[in-house]
Amino acid sequence: MKKIMTGNEAIARGAYEAGCEVAAAYPGTPSTEILENIAEYKQIYSQWSVNEKVAVEVAGGAAIAGARALAAMKHVGLNVAADPLFTLAYTGINGGMVVVTADDPGLHSSQNEQDNRYYAVHAKVAMLEPSDSQECLDYTKAAFEISEKYDMPVLLRVTTRICHSKSIVNIGTRQDVGVKEYKKDVKKYCMIPAFGKIRHHIVEEKLVQLRDYADETPLNRIEWGSRKIGIITSGISYQHAREVMGDGASYLKIGLSFPLPERLIREFAEGVETLYIIEENEPYLETFVKSLGINCIGKDILPICGELNPEIIEKALKPEKSRTVYTLDVPIPTRPPVLCAGCPHRGIFYALKKYKDVVVTGDIGCYSLSVMPPLDVTNTVICMGAGISAGIGFEKAFQQAGKNQKVFGCMGDSTFFHSGITGLVDAVYNKSKLAMIILDNRITAMTGHQQNPGTGKTLSGEAAPIIDIQQIAKAVGVKDENIKIVDPYNLLETQEALQKAYEATEPFVIIAKRSCALLKEVQKNRANLKCSIDTDKCTQCKMCLKIGCPAIAFKDGIMVIDQASCNGCTLCMQVCRFDAIERAGE
Repeated sequence: MKKIMTGNEAIARGAYEAGCEVAAAYPGTPSTEILENIAEYKQIYSQWSVNEKVAVEVAGGAAIAGARALAAMKHVGLNVAADPLFTLAYTGINGGMVVVTADDPGLHSSQNEQDNRYYAVHAKVAMLEPSDSQECLDYTKAAFEISEKYDMPVLLRVTTRICHSKSIVNIGTRQDVGVKEYKKDVKKYCMIPAFGKIRHHIVEEKLVQLRDYADETPLNRIEWGSRKIGIITSGISYQHAREVMGDGASYLKIGLSFPLPERLIREFAEGVETLYIIEENEPYLETFVKSLGINCIGKDILPICGELNPEIIEKALKPEKSRTVYTLDVPIPTRPPVLCAGCPHRGIFYALKKYKDVVVTGDIGCYSLSVMPPLDVTNTVICMGAGISAGIGFEKAFQQAGKNQKVFGCMGDSTFFHSGITGLVDAVYNKSKLAMIILDNRITAMTGHQQNPGTGKTLSGEAAPIIDIQQIAKAVGVKDENIKIVDPYNLLETQEALQKAYEATEPFVIIAKRSCALLKEVQKNRANLKCSIDTDKCTQCKMCLKIGCPAIAFKDGIMVIDQASCNGCTLCMQVCRFDAIERAGE
């Protein structure tokens, strides 16, 4: 049977067909849909984990217990999960284990552009790179087989274009491999130093075997065309190169990209006149080829930053030819990213902006948009959890400099569960004066409304205990009087809590609790709560524009509220000094 699938859907299908039993992930674009699709296969136990480290540990535990298991994450998530991955390379597995890392060349939805191919080298685990949806399915199945054959986790490295592009996939049936018998073996699975030393030698022996396999596997293949030009490539870059050069070049398509096939590379290089390396981001393939003493051209002509595409490759390899570029005579207006109409984060940041002398350390989530005008309050966005931890650093640095400057640290509910709790503990333990704002919108919003420990539901939709952020704050030592729960739609209540936090000399926690405006049940409940402007009362002071709501605009000489966008949050009503904004129909 053939189906059109995205790469993420195909990876999920591959896990199903491979007989995967356990899957865990933390949502992060471009990898999110992998677990969402795996959850559709009821034969696989699937869960959202609180972070990527936990997801890999869950999968690792399941694999050691004998089940085929998968963990999925975006590229920066592997930074969080590196600790268990590196040690699981030493322990080995029992059932097969696949770790999907979804890189984001071009930073479509990420804070950096790191190339995770180097993780395979550093962790000493095999790595596969599919180039289309069919290979996503096939390589996922192959990854489980390689994992079990060589007793190690296997990285499946994909990129944004592979994850989200669609192509035709031949789907098959599930292979019921079952769960292998687990036998206690402390010398294999307990990595105290004495046992770790022994296991390191075993890891190196397995890599020698894998290098031989890399030269023999059909995952790495030569496609002979014109021998004037030879191209070594992998992943989506293979598709781009094929589109540009067609049969006007020969290709060494790398599917198993660690360890790399030395003999095959030498054979290919000897068979072509000029050798090019086409790859996104870091010169991973190029560096290896040059280490073999082979002349090649790569980053000399191709960029190290951003995504590759056929136009860039054609300009580099065929400068005499240029593709037709289509242009529009009509200027396209810019569309800067903004918080959605009715976003519950807007109220807290609007109120926070009134404090001109504070530093606000932000985090990864929708609220990162608080860096944009007109809110423009956030000073830093580093990584998950740094909204609190970096804030502690700021506060301590100011203290050392003799400054009495207030610092606010902000993060969302899912981020708090991911890596914010440890920062909160640190703030209490080290007597920080940091004010912490937990933006609890009852969902993991930025990646598409996935459940988390605070929503009351699991990935499969089953009822689950709701982890109470207020109780966590109390449990780690934040005093009752230093915890305030506010509705960020209520500006007066929000401002009062911020003032108390501003004046506090101990760790202070504000929990801004209001569900995401885009949740279906929220939109349904607020469908008849639109706001509108009474143009007779409006003085066009434009004060309402300062909240940064995309539903409000100055159009044709008057202030207007778009009824299709408005969510009825009433923030505009609260900032209007002339009572010119009212509920529509009132």
